[in-house]
Amino acid sequence: MFQENNYMVNDLAARARQEFRPGQVVACEQQGSDFLFTCDNGVRLRLHVINDKILRFRYATDGQFAPDFSYALPPDQTRTAPELLEFREKSDHYRITTARLICVLGKENLHTRILDRSGTVLCEDDKGFHWQYNDDTGNDLVLMSKQVQSGVCYYGLGDKPANMNLRGSRFTNWGTDTYGYVKGSDPLYKNIPFYLELQQKIAHGIFFDNTFKSYFDFAAERADVTSFWADGGEMNYYFIYGPTLLEVSQEYTRLTGPPELPPLWALGYHQCKWSYFPEQKFRDIAQGFRERQIPCDALYLDIDYMDGYRCFTWSPTHFPEPAKMVRELAEDGFKTVVIIDPGIKIDPSYEVYTEALEKDYFCRRADGPLMKGSVWPGLCNFPDYTRPAVREWWAGLFKGLIQDIGVKGVWNDMNEPAVFETGTFPNDVRFDYDGHAGSHRKAHNVYGMQMARATNAGVKRFAYPNRPFTITRSTYSGGQRYSSGWTGDNLASWEHLWLANIQCQRLSISGFSFIGSDVGGFIDTPDGELYARWIALAAFHPFFRTHSSGDHGDQEPWSFGDQVTDLARHFISLRYRLLPYMYTAFWQYVQEGTPMLRPLVFLDQNDTNTYLRMAEFALGDNLLVCPITTPGVDGRWMYLPTGDWYYWWTDEVKAGGAEVWAVANLDRIPLFVKAGAVVPLAPVLQYVGQAPIEQLTLHVYFKNGTAESVHYDDGGEGYAYQEAGQQTVRRFTVAGSAQGLLLTQAIEGPYQPSYTTYQVVFHGLPTATVQVEADGNTLALSDYAAESNATLPSMIVDASFGEIVVKLAAE
Repeated sequence: MFQENNYMVNDLAARARQEFRPGQVVACEQQGSDFLFTCDNGVRLRLHVINDKILRFRYATDGQFAPDFSYALPPDQTRTAPELLEFREKSDHYRITTARLICVLGKENLHTRILDRSGTVLCEDDKGFHWQYNDDTGNDLVLMSKQVQSGVCYYGLGDKPANMNLRGSRFTNWGTDTYGYVKGSDPLYKNIPFYLELQQKIAHGIFFDNTFKSYFDFAAERADVTSFWADGGEMNYYFIYGPTLLEVSQEYTRLTGPPELPPLWALGYHQCKWSYFPEQKFRDIAQGFRERQIPCDALYLDIDYMDGYRCFTWSPTHFPEPAKMVRELAEDGFKTVVIIDPGIKIDPSYEVYTEALEKDYFCRRADGPLMKGSVWPGLCNFPDYTRPAVREWWAGLFKGLIQDIGVKGVWNDMNEPAVFETGTFPNDVRFDYDGHAGSHRKAHNVYGMQMARATNAGVKRFAYPNRPFTITRSTYSGGQRYSSGWTGDNLASWEHLWLANIQCQRLSISGFSFIGSDVGGFIDTPDGELYARWIALAAFHPFFRTHSSGDHGDQEPWSFGDQVTDLARHFISLRYRLLPYMYTAFWQYVQEGTPMLRPLVFLDQNDTNTYLRMAEFALGDNLLVCPITTPGVDGRWMYLPTGDWYYWWTDEVKAGGAEVWAVANLDRIPLFVKAGAVVPLAPVLQYVGQAPIEQLTLHVYFKNGTAESVHYDDGGEGYAYQEAGQQTVRRFTVAGSAQGLLLTQAIEGPYQPSYTTYQVVFHGLPTATVQVEADGNTLALSDYAAESNATLPSMIVDASFGEIVVKLAAE
C-alpha cells in the first residue's frame, strides 16, 4: 500500500530503532585470561582479565569484532598476568575469580555483577549492554546501564566545570571550543571517558574506551541507574578496582600510560598573552621580570608571531631576526614557546601547504574534496594526524623552530578541532585512523591528541639531548603521554578561580596531572585581589602560566600596582623554592600513575565528611592547599583529613578530622604540611639553571610516630636518567617520640646532585633539644628564621648522611 509522496507505509523504520539486548549464552571459550561468550542471537562478549584488578568488557552485536585498536593505550605496553584466575560454570551463570575480584555473568542477557573477594557488590548491570541501530549513520548506538549502589559518589571525567561529585549530572564528550565557558558548560575541550565510583568506602573506576561522541548519566535521569553510551563504535569498557580512589587513578594512568619527565624549567613560571609583538615588546616583558626580580622561565608567542598566521613561519615585520632574539633571551634564562594550530592556510606560495597538498596529507570529505574551514589564517586545509605518514611529516616541520631558531616548547591550540562559524569539521570528513578508516564522528575526539602526539615527536626529535615541552588544549584518554594542558578560555572572575581549582583536580585524577589554568582569566581583566588569589593557587598547580587576551588590558605580575607585584613575586618565589618537591611529585606520577593533585576524598575515603568537599586538595604526599575564592576575606574554613597538620605560615599544629579556620590575608594561601613530612626546598633562583644549587633545605615536621617521605632528583634535563640510570631517590623516615626524633635517609641511584649539604630545619619539636648527632658525630644547632618570624632549630649536614638523632629534654 502506498500513500502520498510514494513512501511505503510499514513498521520497518520503527523496528530499526528498537532496542536490542544480548540473548541466551550458548557457548563459552577460554584462552588464557580471555573469555569469549556467544549468545543465541549472535551477540558476543570478549572478557579479558587484564590483571587481578582490571577487567575489560568488549561486545560485538553481529558476532564479529573489529580489529582491536586504541589510541588510549600505549602500543608497547606490557601486561602482568593475574596472580589467580579461576573459572566456573554454574546452571545459570559463569563465575570468574581473580585474587581481588569475582565476576558473575548471567547466561541470560549476559547480566554482569562484580564483587570484591569479601562478597561486597561493587558494580552490577541494570539493563547492562543494549544497542540501537542508527539508520542515518549505519552505526550502532551502544549503551551500558548500571545499578546505583547505596551512597555512591562519582568523580573524574576530565575537565568538566561542575561540582567534584558528579552524581545527579549528565555530560557529553565531544571536544568543543567553548569560549568563555561557565560552571555547568558542557562539553568542553577534552575527552576523557573515565570516572571513579565510591560506594561503601570502596572505589572502582570505569574507562569507556570509545572515541565517538559519548555520554555519561550519573543517576540524573533515574536516581537508581547510571549509564554511559556512544553514537557508534563498540561497547568497550574497563572495570578498574581500587579499593582506594588513589589506586583506581593509578591503575587507570598506568593503563593509558604516564608521560615522560618534563624538563625542570617546564615546572617554573610561564608568561603568555595574545599577543606579545613586535619583538621589542617581547623583550620588554623579559626585561620586566628580571628588573623586578620575579622568577620566570618561559615566555610565549601567540599567533601574531607568524607571517599571516601561517604555521612554521615568522612575521618579517614583527620578528625580523627570530634566531637572534631567541638566543639572546635564552642567555638571560628565558625559554621561548610558540603556538602552532592545525589549520594550514590555502596558499600556493606557502611551502607547508603545497607539500601537504602534493602528498595528499589533508583531510577529505566523503566524496573526495579537501576539507576546508576558516580559522585564523583564513580558509585552511587540515592535516589528518591519524595517519602515520602525516604525523611523521608534521614532526619533521619542527626542525626550523626547534633546531634552527632555538624555540624550547610548542603550544597546540584550536585542535578540538575548532572551525569558525561551523564549530568543527562536518561529520562526513574521512580519516585514516591508523589503518582503521572512519569519519569525523569517530576521529573528532582524538584529533587534538594525535596532533599533540605528532608535535611532541617533532619537538623531542629536534630538542634532543634536551627534553621536549608541549601543551595542548584538546586531548583524549592517554593524551598525557604527549603533552601538558590548560583548562581553556576562562574568564577573569571569582567563579572561574573556583572552577580552576576543581578542573585541575578533576583532570589530575583522570590521568592528566600536568595541568593548569590561565592565571587571572583569559577573557576580561581581573582586579589586583583576584589576580593575587589566583596566582597563589596556581603556584600549586603543575602547569603555572598567566595568559590573557590582549584586548582586555595588561596581565603581567606587575600590572596591578606595587602591592600585587610584591604578592606575585612572593608566591612565584615560593613555587621556585618548592620545585624539588613538585618535581618529586611528578616523578611519582610517571612511576606509579599517582595524581599530582588529589581531592580531599582521596586522602581519607573512610571519612564521609570528605566526600562532598571540593576546595581542599593535596599536592604530592605532604602538602594540603585550600584557595581563597571569594573577595574581601582574610581567611576561610577548611577541612583537615585524619592526622596532625602544621600550618605553613605559623607552624601551628591542628588535628585532622575537623574543620579549622585558616587565617590568610593576601600574602597567604591556606597551606598545611602533614606531620612527619620531610619537605625539600631549593633557594630562589630567577630561572631554573641560573646557578648551581649548592644546598637544599630539608624541613622536617615532628610527628609522634613514624612517617616516610621521598625526594627524587636527576638534574631536571636530558635523558641520562633513562640511558645511564643517572638519578637518585632519597627516602626519608621520621620517627618521633617524647624522647627525641630519628631522621634516616636511604639513598638509591648513582646520580650526584650539585648540592653537597642540607640545611635541616626542625618543626614542632615538643621540648628543647639536648643533643643532635649525625652519623654519630655531635653537631651544633643554629637558628632558622621561619615563615612565622619565629626561630627554629636547624643544622648543616652532609647530603649523604645516614641518620640524624635529636635528643629532647624531658618535659
